[in-house]
Order: sequence, then structure tokens, then C-alpha cells
Amino acid sequence: MSAQILDFPTRPSRLALRLEWFATERSVLLAIWALYFALRVAVLLIDVTPTSDAASYFARAAGLAAGQGYMDKGLPTAFWPPGLPLALSVMFHQFGISQVSLGLFNLGASMLTGLLTLALGRHIFGSEAAARGGLLLLAVYPNAIAYVPLALTEVFYTMLLLAGCWAVMARTNRWQLIGAGLIFGFATLVKAQTLVVVPLIFAIDWLRARGMWRRLPGLLVEGLIVIAVAALVVAPWTARNHARLGYWVAVSTNGGYTLLTGNHDSATGDFTPNAAVVQRFMARTDLDEVASDKEAARMGLAWIRENPGKFAALAPRKLMRLWLPDGEAEWAYQGGAPNYPRFEALYRAVRYANQGYYALLMIGFAAAFAVMTLRRLRERTRWAGWWLLPYGVALYPTLICLLFSGQSRFHYPVMPFICMTVGWLVATGVERLAWARRKPTIH
Repeated sequence: MSAQILDFPTRPSRLALRLEWFATERSVLLAIWALYFALRVAVLLIDVTPTSDAASYFARAAGLAAGQGYMDKGLPTAFWPPGLPLALSVMFHQFGISQVSLGLFNLGASMLTGLLTLALGRHIFGSEAAARGGLLLLAVYPNAIAYVPLALTEVFYTMLLLAGCWAVMARTNRWQLIGAGLIFGFATLVKAQTLVVVPLIFAIDWLRARGMWRRLPGLLVEGLIVIAVAALVVAPWTARNHARLGYWVAVSTNGGYTLLTGNHDSATGDFTPNAAVVQRFMARTDLDEVASDKEAARMGLAWIRENPGKFAALAPRKLMRLWLPDGEAEWAYQGGAPNYPRFEALYRAVRYANQGYYALLMIGFAAAFAVMTLRRLRERTRWAGWWLLPYGVALYPTLICLLFSGQSRFHYPVMPFICMTVGWLVATGVERLAWARRKPTIH
């Protein structure tokens, strides 16, 4: 009787074959896209009227589309950053001022966000399975879906942030940096603090390759090109502000107000517009828009200087407020959806499910950092790489919140980066498990 012969390489396990199917089958990617699109179209069927900041952005866009200029109560304003209203006004001008136009605008931006998430996942992790996994995680993320009908900056800004990162990361020559500068410039018109992220991106690029000090001068020049082009994009709006308001205002006049709401004696780490000191300040009638911004900034900075201990003690609370809760899109439906009282239990259930899903994503994001670090140490490869980009992007709102306040919506633009990173972690874990289950070929 002959003995069995083990023939190597081994036969792939069923799990390995399923992973290969997920990563290579065209129908799988089409199914993910179909799910991504369908969920976002479905939420557009909910009637939700813009409230609070959304109402302001909608009104500014409608005014621009109607040729009335960027006004508030009949006066020129720069309180709200103009990026979203400027872009949305083009949609309104072409297709009419309506919730339908708004929804289609955000749907387009959301689809581009998905495309960029897939492209960045492929480039950063070099894995089709990881990239598709990240897109799938983003596709079913309830809070990302819920923002699509809302006249808020998050959906549009997230697309711009991803596009700017892709433009820098995928560049092959310096001319392409002009495109990155244009994107980051318009993103700055949406959120004034955007340029903080540009040095973080180039710092990762500097750390990731050998010859760091030799590459440093060139990278500094490239970073300055992006920032200079971005400044040129913002310059016409700055000039407009000087002409209409009488002061040099780079983007908006709400920085001082935001600083004050996060730094005062009764501050909690959250955005606190109803605090007594803020209410007293907003009741003043002796200040115009620009003077009010300057005075609020002075008051906030004075409090920080006079209370360094209290300011430092707020930092953990600001960080917790930024990163622990999620699902804040529900607030827009509470105030603007007529069917909210009728379906409140369903809205709340989705909110709770979203919070659990978000917690799993954040645990995975933290775990991925440890796994990647251990893997690179074991393989004796350079620790820094483009895989750090999601963590650099996460650092960006973290730094901002430490000065101002923590609001969960500020981490919204980071979530595609978190999804693609967790997608890599899951794909890596499945791959290792599949390898462990491999079977030898027996003759």
C-alpha cells in the first residue's frame, strides 16, 4: 500500500477563495456601488427642511443664485464661509432653488467621495480587498448617509478634502500641485482652517522615504506651491470682504464667536452658544460684524491667557466631545423633518445602531495602527508611509478642537479615511486566517 504524498504549495482554503472573489470579481464591486448609491437615494425621500446653520447656507446659496449677492438681512456678510453657498448656487441657478437640487448636489459629492475612498484605499494599502472593504464600510455607515439631504458643509467638504489628499499623494510632477492648490483653496472657502492639513500631508510624505533631509527642500517648495495657489483662490473673496465690509477678512467672521463659545468660565468642552457670557455678548448692539468677531476673539484669548489651568483641563473634554459621540445628523431631522415625531423610535434606533457601528470603526482604526506598526517592525521596513495619512487627517480636527471646542460633526470628513483603514485591517485579518487554514494537496 503506497503512502500519501503531500504536494506543496498548499491548496487555498475556502476563506482564501472567498477573499479572492471579493477582491477580483467585478460583480462584487458593482454590488457595493449599487448599495452605496441606493442607500443615499433612499434617504433623499425623507422630507427635511433646513434649520440652524443649514438654513443659513441654503439662504446664502439661494441669494447668490437669484443675483442678490452674499447678504444677510439686507447687508453684506462674511459670517458663514462662502464655499458651499457658491457651489450650491450654481446648482440652484441651473436646476432651481429646491430641496431636490440640494439633494442631487450632495448625492453627486457623496458618489465622488466613494470613488476617492476606493482610489485612496488602493493607493495607500496596495490591496483591492482593503479598498473595496473600506468602500463597503462607508456605504453602510448611517451618519454618512443621513447627511446627504442636509444643507451642511460636511458632504461637500469631505469630497474636497479627499480630492486634495489624492492630488498631492498621486502627483508625478510639480505642475499637478497647482490642481491640489486649487482644490485646497476652494476647501478653505468651505472651512477656513483647511490649510492646517497641508503641512501634515507633506510631513507624512517627508517621513515615508529614505533620504529625508535630501528631500526636505523640495518638499518644502512643493508645500509652499500648494499653499500659494490656495491663497490665490481665496484672494478674490478676501478682496470682496474688504470692499463690502471695509476690513481685510480672509474667509469668514465667525472665528472669534466660535473661540468664545468654547473658552469661558462655564465652558464644557462642547459648543456652548447658550452660555451666559456668550448670550450677553451676542445681545450687544454697538458692534458691527467684523468688530464683533474681533471682540469675541479678544475675549476668548484673554480668558485662555488668564485661565491656563482651566483651558488645559478642558482639553480632554473637548477631545471626548469630538471623538466619542456620533450620529449628530439626527438633530437636523429632529428640527426639520415633519415625520420625526411619528417615527421617533425608528430614528432613535438608527442613532443607537450608528453609535455602535461607529464605536467598532474607531476600535478598528486604533487596532490598525498597532497592527501596521508591529507588522513593519517584524518585516524591518520603514515605519512611516502613506498608511499614516488617515491618522494625519484625524489629527487635523483634533488640533482645531483643542483651541476651539469639540463637536462630533468635525470628525465627519475623517470617516472615509477611517473606513479605508479598517477595510485594510479586516482584509489583512481574513488573509491571515485564510493562510492559517490552508490545506496541503494530497495525492
